[in-house]
Amino acid sequence: MQPLEDAPLTEPVQSLPMAAAMRLPRQRQSLPVGDSSHPLEASLPSLLLRERRANPSAASLFRSTLTPPGSRSASPAPSLSIGTRSPSRAMSGSVFGGGGFKQSLLDTGAAESPGDPLNLILKSFVPHIAIHGSQDVNDLVAEKGFTGGLWELLRPFGERVQGKVAIRDSNGGSRTWEDFSVRFTRFGEGIEDPEPVAGGMRSPPLTALNGQSGGIPKGPGGRPNLIAQVERVVDRHLSYAEDAYMGITSPTTPTRQALDIDATSPYYALYLRRLLSGIPLSSHESFAHPVACVMAISSRNPSPIEALRRLYTETSSGEHRLPQWVDGEYLRYYVLVHDEERSDITKSLALFDQMKRHFGLHCHLLRIRSSESAETDDDSIPLPRSDWMTAAEELADIEKGESQEDFEDPTRHIFESDATAIRTFIREMVIQSVIPTMERNTSLWNDQVASRRRGISGRFMSLSKRWTFGSSSRSSSGAGGSTNYDALGFYRPDTPEAIMRRLADFAFMLRDWKLAMSTYDLLRSDFQNDKAWKYHAAANEMAALSLLIMPQNMSSKTRIETINQMLEQAFYSYHIRCQSLYGAIRCTVLALELLRLRGGSGIDEAVRWGIRVLETRLMGPVGDALLKERMAICYASKQGAGSQAWGSRKRKSALWSVLGAEAWIAQSKFIQAQRCLNEARKMYSLLPGECGVQNFAVASDFLAHLNDQLKEGLRIDMPTRGDETDDGDEELELLVDEESETLDRRRARRTSLIISSGGGGAASLETAPLTPLAPARLSSVEDEGDVASPRQDGFG
Repeated sequence: MQPLEDAPLTEPVQSLPMAAAMRLPRQRQSLPVGDSSHPLEASLPSLLLRERRANPSAASLFRSTLTPPGSRSASPAPSLSIGTRSPSRAMSGSVFGGGGFKQSLLDTGAAESPGDPLNLILKSFVPHIAIHGSQDVNDLVAEKGFTGGLWELLRPFGERVQGKVAIRDSNGGSRTWEDFSVRFTRFGEGIEDPEPVAGGMRSPPLTALNGQSGGIPKGPGGRPNLIAQVERVVDRHLSYAEDAYMGITSPTTPTRQALDIDATSPYYALYLRRLLSGIPLSSHESFAHPVACVMAISSRNPSPIEALRRLYTETSSGEHRLPQWVDGEYLRYYVLVHDEERSDITKSLALFDQMKRHFGLHCHLLRIRSSESAETDDDSIPLPRSDWMTAAEELADIEKGESQEDFEDPTRHIFESDATAIRTFIREMVIQSVIPTMERNTSLWNDQVASRRRGISGRFMSLSKRWTFGSSSRSSSGAGGSTNYDALGFYRPDTPEAIMRRLADFAFMLRDWKLAMSTYDLLRSDFQNDKAWKYHAAANEMAALSLLIMPQNMSSKTRIETINQMLEQAFYSYHIRCQSLYGAIRCTVLALELLRLRGGSGIDEAVRWGIRVLETRLMGPVGDALLKERMAICYASKQGAGSQAWGSRKRKSALWSVLGAEAWIAQSKFIQAQRCLNEARKMYSLLPGECGVQNFAVASDFLAHLNDQLKEGLRIDMPTRGDETDDGDEELELLVDEESETLDRRRARRTSLIISSGGGGAASLETAPLTPLAPARLSSVEDEGDVASPRQDGFG
C-alpha cells in the first residue's frame, strides 16, 4: 500500500486543515452519464461541480465545518471503553433511575464545550438587542468596509461578552457566568405575523421536506421555509468537503475516521446553529423580541439631539414601529459614534454630556476610526464571521462566492483599538443596563402577575374562564368574552398571559430555570383553555427543556411521564394543529439532545423521539441522515453495567450507523457514508463473535451492497495480496485495529443470566429491522436454492 506521505498532491492544503489528515481514495475515470442503470447516476451532478472548486480561498466560507470549534480535527474516535469520559457524553447513571445525575446540566462540561448541543441552546436563547442607527452612522461604518451598517460591525462581538457576568435569580442568589452572550439584530427584521383564528380553521398543512411535492416548501405568508434553507446550507458544506477531500489529495485508502462520539459532528452542529439562529420575531414567544434597542448617531450629525428623538419616534409610533403584539416598553440605549480621525473629541464629549442630560444614564460614547483596516496594517486583526448568521445569509454568501470568477475573501479586518472599544461598549451596556433591566422586570412581573396567578384567587379565576357558572355546559369556544386571546391570533402585550410569557422567557435567558419552569407550567393550561395552540405548543416545549436542564428533584416515574406529556403536546400542537414545521423540529431535536445528556433510560427516550421525527418525515434528506448519525451516537454513549457492559446498545448503534450510511450514499456523500460504515464495523467488533452480523445472510448481503456502492463512489484501486484472493481482500480497509479485533474472540456471554430458554431468539430479534429493507435495496439476483456463506465485510 502506498504510504500517505508519498501520495501526490495537486494543490496546497493550507486552507483545509482537516484535508491533510484524511486518508482518501485514488480517483478513476468518471461514470458514463447516459447509463441509467448505474446505481450512482444521481450523484453525477454533484461530481461535475468539482471543477468549480479551483480556488482554495473559498474554504473561508466553509470554515465552520472544516475546523469546528471544540472538536478534534481529523482525530479518530476513541475506543468505547468504560472509563472514557468527555463533556458531551451522557451522564453516568440515569436521571430516570435511582442514584442518577441529579444536578443541573449546566454543571457539566457539555455546557462549556463549543459546538455541543447544550452549549448551542444556551447561546441561542439569549437577549436580543435591536440596532437602529441614523444614515450618518451607516455611512461612517460603510467607510470601514461594513456595508450592512453598525449591526454588521457589532454582531460578532456580542457572541461572547468579555469577562464575567453576574446574574441574580428570583431568590436573590447571584451566579457568575463567563460565556454570556447577546444577539444583535436589525430593528424590525424577521417578523412572523400570527395567523388569525377563523372558525377554528388553519391554513393548509405545510409539505414536509421529505414529501413528494417539488420546490422549496413555503411557510405562512409564502415565505421560504427556514428548514429548507438550513438543509441547503448544510448540503453546500457537505458538498464542498466531499469535493475538497476527493480532489486535493489522492492516497490509496479512504478515510479511517468513524463517527466521533466525544465531539459533535461539525455538520450536525451547523444544522442546529442555523436552525436556532433563525428564531423569528413571533407573537407566541418573546425570545426574538428586543430587550433593548441601540439608537446610534455619529459625531458628523449636524443636529444630533433631534436625530436621536427622531429615532425614538420611529421605534415607538412611526412607520418602523414593531407590531402591536410586541411590548414597546423595551430599553432604549443611546450611542454616539465618534470618528477618531475626522471629528473633534472635545465637541463629542460635550455632546455626550448633553445626551446624558436629555436621555438619562443609558448612553455610551463609542470611539472608532473611520478608515478601513487592511490586513497589512500593524494593529489590524481579522474580524471573524458571525457564528449565528441566518441560513439565508450564509446561503447568499456561498452563492455569491461561487458566482464570482475571482473569489473575494469575505473576511474583514478591524483595528485593534476599535475592537477594544467595541468590547468595552458591549460589556458596559450588558452589565450596567440590559441585565439590570431584565432583572428588575422579572422581579416586578413575578410579584405583580405570576404570584397572584399561583395563589388560590388566581386558580379560581382560571376556573372561571374555563367554566360558565350557572350552566351545566362548558364554553365551546376559546374566543368568548372571558378570554384575552385576540381573534387575530395573539395576546396583547398588556394581558397577564403575554406578561407571564415574557417573564418565563426572561428567566430562561437569565438561566433561572426554576422560575422559568414554574411560569411555563402555569401558562400551559391557560393557553390550552383559550385554544391558543401555538402558544400552547411553545409553552410545553420550553417547560420540557427547562425541566431537563434544571436540577432534578422528582421521582423517576413522575419525571419521565411529565416530560413525555409536555413533548407530546408540544409536538402535536406544532405539527398537527399549527402546521409549524420549524417548531416541531426544534422541539424534538432539542429535547432529544437533553435527554441524551441525562443518560440511562433517557437515551432510549431520546431515540424514540428521533424515530418520531423520521416517521413524520419532517426533515429533508440531509437532516434525515444527520439525525440517524445522531441516534447511533446516542446508543453508543449508553454505558452498560459490569465487565460485560450489560444494558449497552452497541448493536442498535451499529444499526443506525448502517442506516445513516445508506442515507448518505443515496445523496452521494461518500465520505460521510464511509465514516458511518466504519462506526458500524467498530460497534460490531465490540460484540462477541457469535453475535456478529455475519451470522445473518440478509443483513450481511445488505451491508455488502452498501459497501459496493461506497467503493463505486470513492473510485478505489484495491490492492491485491498475492495470487490467493477472496472476497475479504476486496473490502475496504477496516477501522478497527488488532487490539479491537481481539474483542471478537472474548468469551461468550453467559446466556443463563439473560434468558431462560430460546437463546437464539434474542439475537435474531436484534437484527429484525434489517430484514424488510433487503428486498427493496438488494440488486443482486438470489441464488437458486444454494445459500452461500455471507461475505466477510469487517462487520462480524
